[in-house]
Amino acid sequence: MAAAASGKVTMRRAGLPHRAVLVLALAATAAVVVSACSGPAPRTVPRQRVTSYYLALGDSLSQGVQPDAAGASVETGQGYPELVYAALRRSHPGLRLVSLGCPGETTRTMIDGGICGYPGGVSQLGAAVAFLHAHRGHMLLITIDIGANDPEDCGLTNLAKAASCLGTGIPAAVGNLTMIMNRLRSAAGPRVRIVGMNYYLPELAEWRDGLVGQATAWLTERLAAGYNALLDRAYAASGARVANVFGAFDTADFSGRSAVPGLGTVPRNVALLCRWTWECTAPPRGPNQHANQAGYQVIAGTVLRASGLT
Repeated sequence: MAAAASGKVTMRRAGLPHRAVLVLALAATAAVVVSACSGPAPRTVPRQRVTSYYLALGDSLSQGVQPDAAGASVETGQGYPELVYAALRRSHPGLRLVSLGCPGETTRTMIDGGICGYPGGVSQLGAAVAFLHAHRGHMLLITIDIGANDPEDCGLTNLAKAASCLGTGIPAAVGNLTMIMNRLRSAAGPRVRIVGMNYYLPELAEWRDGLVGQATAWLTERLAAGYNALLDRAYAASGARVANVFGAFDTADFSGRSAVPGLGTVPRNVALLCRWTWECTAPPRGPNQHANQAGYQVIAGTVLRASGLT
């Protein structure tokens, strides 16, 4: 386990936090000053800093992955959970961020493991459930983004392959997410706020590649809208709130036109994708589907609004 001064705890590839720690003791009571004229002075008791937790789960977005100067996707520690945490800590000074996200995670590997290592050889879900049981009654927020890598395995830019793959892959992913959310809700309890996130659509960048690319962008937007709606239902069925990142990126809006340097005039949804991700960036950093710093800010704001905690 590594705990930074900022209050972030990383459990992935490290040990679980010790139980019954992290609660600060109440400071000593100020001495009573007796005066012949005024009598005893009031006692000053400093405010107790109660420890609570924000558990961040998911895939690469939950780890702030961005491309480095050579174009490799790396974890930055500057994703949306860090931004959400910074905003919440203002009113919850004892809050700790615990990050379990795993780049490349799918709904299946989140249940079974196989990509990232966790203490005891469990999966991300197993580590999350263990943490929730150990800290029940002290959870402020859980966020989760999972499912983006499931349809991407179908290769959405190859439409023939995607049509066949999505017919079985999407129902399986939704079923896995339902299982994940049920286990998280059971471990956390009915009152803990959980925010599940849907996704923007990197395939909109195909618009740049002429008529075929534009047809791909239109079709994948329809597929993504349907998939995100299924994710939303799975989240809502468990009592979780939904951070509508699909909507925040105006993913369905092909109507407007915006000028993008180097690309010319493109629909609004394509322009926002290019502005908030690395997908339209020239090599070596791009094209890369991950959000940039501005994009993570947009995602964080969407999550905070959904949480109702600010």
